[in-house]
Amino acid sequence: MWVFYLISLPLTLGMVVVTLRYFAGPAVPRYVVATVGYAWFCSLSIIILVPADIWQTLTASAKGGIGFFWSWSYWSTFILTWAVVPTIQGYEDAGDFTVKERLKTSIHMNLLFYSIVGAIGLIGVILLLIMHRAWDGGIVGFAMACSNTFGLVTGAFLLGFGLSEIPRNIWKNASLGLSRQKVLSHRVAKMAVKLDNAHQEYSNAIVVAQATSNQMSKRDILRPYMDIIDNMLSQMLREDPSFKPSGGRFGENDMDYDTDDKSMATLRRQLRRAHEEYYRGKSEYMTCVMEALKLEDTIKNYERRDASGWKYVSSFRDRRSGTLGPILDTIEFIWQCILRKQLQKAFAVILGCMSAAILLAEATLLPSVDLSLFSILIKVVGKQEVLVQVRN
Repeated sequence: MWVFYLISLPLTLGMVVVTLRYFAGPAVPRYVVATVGYAWFCSLSIIILVPADIWQTLTASAKGGIGFFWSWSYWSTFILTWAVVPTIQGYEDAGDFTVKERLKTSIHMNLLFYSIVGAIGLIGVILLLIMHRAWDGGIVGFAMACSNTFGLVTGAFLLGFGLSEIPRNIWKNASLGLSRQKVLSHRVAKMAVKLDNAHQEYSNAIVVAQATSNQMSKRDILRPYMDIIDNMLSQMLREDPSFKPSGGRFGENDMDYDTDDKSMATLRRQLRRAHEEYYRGKSEYMTCVMEALKLEDTIKNYERRDASGWKYVSSFRDRRSGTLGPILDTIEFIWQCILRKQLQKAFAVILGCMSAAILLAEATLLPSVDLSLFSILIKVVGKQEVLVQVRN
């Protein structure tokens, strides 16, 4: 058991850390990163818990320890889903100027959402009571059934999407042909339009903030709030001197932000969101452009392989020098132009087979016939602990 834990626990933590490093921006607060990391670890804890639980079931050993960890994973996920994460999300999205006000705004918005959902649920319960006059107190059971149904249906949709889209996308991305170039060109064009719209919104937000600041006197009671917005805007522009607002225009109510502190908070929130949307769109656009350019590089190297002597010539860096330079260029050519696409296709086929096995197991829950590949593998390895856990 401990051998499996020594393998699966670092693997799961590594997946969380790598994902956080990939998605988290430099300006994301540490407590947000920590909360998201813990939430992802709770979700991925099934990688550790399911094989261990199956092994304990097969060996009929005590389940006290695994039961505790299942409870920890469930209640941590429950509290994070319904309380912690929504509160932090609302807090970060709020434009208020103090911690207390941001918390109040977050809690207010979440309570409003839960009140609406609760009211809809209450109406449903009342309708059930009216339709079933002889209701014998099974509302709790009915609520549990609805909850499980929602989870199963949502999980089925998400699982179905992942089981089909992931292998298909990996297979398509392995192609070096003209179709792949067309797909990337279309994606770059879409990202360019999205970036242009985000640039326009950001420019509008900057113009509105500057105009509001100019029309507000220094003795205005809201001037301290405006100074905070001005400092935030100055910092944004200092971080990216190349950004030039262009085409900013006023909307119908864009000069009504100086009425009270809530309107100033709305102005700050809109400016920050426009800033984030612009740089998110810029990052996505640059990623698509780099992917398209690298694909073009790879295609050119493959077409000119005889002339270059099977050496990879990159447009993004100088040719390697030294004794190992030509060898490394040849290795890179073999990897980029030959091995990589073959490995991607093989990986896509493996994932496709796994998807088919999962669908077959889920679609044929027969009491007399076992068509689940994973169940068959568990029975084949018998009670060999490490093999049972690894196969799960």
